[in-house]
Amino acid sequence: MKQLTAGLILSACFISCRNNQAPLVTAVFADSLVSHYTEPPEYRSNEADLLFWKKRIDPAHPGLVNELRYASALVQRFHLSGDVSHLVAADSVLHLVDSIYDHKEPAPVMALLRNSILQHQFKKAATLLEVARKANLKPYDDYAATFDVSFELGQYLLAETSLKKISSATDYGYHFRRAKMAHYKGELDSAIAAMNRAAEMAGPDISLQQAALSNTADLELHNGNLQRAAELYLQSIRLSTADLHSIIGLGWISLVHDKNDSLAERLFLFVQSKTKAPDILYKLSQVAEARGDTVLQKKYALQFAAVVTEPVYGNMYNKYLIELYTGVLREPMKAEALAENELNNRSTPQTQAWVAWAHYCNGRIADADNVYKQYVSGKPLEGLELYWMGKMMQGLKRGYNAQQFFKAAYKNRYDLAPGMVKDLEKALAE
Repeated sequence: MKQLTAGLILSACFISCRNNQAPLVTAVFADSLVSHYTEPPEYRSNEADLLFWKKRIDPAHPGLVNELRYASALVQRFHLSGDVSHLVAADSVLHLVDSIYDHKEPAPVMALLRNSILQHQFKKAATLLEVARKANLKPYDDYAATFDVSFELGQYLLAETSLKKISSATDYGYHFRRAKMAHYKGELDSAIAAMNRAAEMAGPDISLQQAALSNTADLELHNGNLQRAAELYLQSIRLSTADLHSIIGLGWISLVHDKNDSLAERLFLFVQSKTKAPDILYKLSQVAEARGDTVLQKKYALQFAAVVTEPVYGNMYNKYLIELYTGVLREPMKAEALAENELNNRSTPQTQAWVAWAHYCNGRIADADNVYKQYVSGKPLEGLELYWMGKMMQGLKRGYNAQQFFKAAYKNRYDLAPGMVKDLEKALAE
């Protein structure tokens, strides 16, 4: 993007929105984004890094530094391009290095651990953490990784204990993780404050700034503060249009708040032209749902499912597949298999809610209720799971419980698909 000109246009767009109570995202934004777009410098820099570090690797004399830097560049390429093959390639390099050094160097093991989390291989990450500890892992890295792994595995007490060990008013990683813990607890104001603090601690590193800004925007959206969410997404995009997540965020606000499905579709299609990540197919299915076009909704859902069920994606998209299989695709047996498999990867209130919902949709009512009572009831849940549990309680004729779940889900309505919001509004009006 031509940063100065486009930045002024985009700012004017949002200032106008604030002053006139107009939609939060306008066609001016999309026009500016598309017409002024140029490839962000991160792409060229990453390409140069890939070539440089690959050339420095000598297969006859493998080492540590060159291979680690090359693997890091491959992971960055995955983030930029959405092409998961780069993440797989990075793992191949790291496994080779780790093997050469007989698991005695923590750096390749920790890089593999981080990649495992990206791929939702959480138990593998836990195993790698044990290997790294035997290789004299530094205390900060140990506590930080323990938080990351235990949080994903649903071991929240251990995660919180580890978080306290790295407590620091000036550490980006601490505040970023503190925001995640606060969000899990439902303490959204604290989560937002912590993520804002992380943004302040990012320094000149644009990628760290954007991670904090876009995550703060996500939290503001969860909290129903869509004006602030839109401003933060825009702030991140101003830094670099490599942040496709924030462009998707603005498209989502256009869909669920402004009710402008055409503009949302335009932004989603723009992102689709810049990435190989399959997420946009899921978003386009939701655009079709908002329009009431069930044929197109199912078409996009089928395309999304066909891509993300390829072995290379593993468990990365299970939540979205369960939503589609218990919804528009009407294949609850597949949802049930995925949900039960997810428990082998991690057992959290969220994943147990997936199992309960999948059982319920597949007619295993008693099993669904048992899972709910044992693992879900009284636990923190997010919008989608709150909606599912409300629907399950409604089906079980527990009207009071259903209404409580529906009320909680409605507070998170901007996280939900358009059809779910309509269903919630109908249920709450009864």
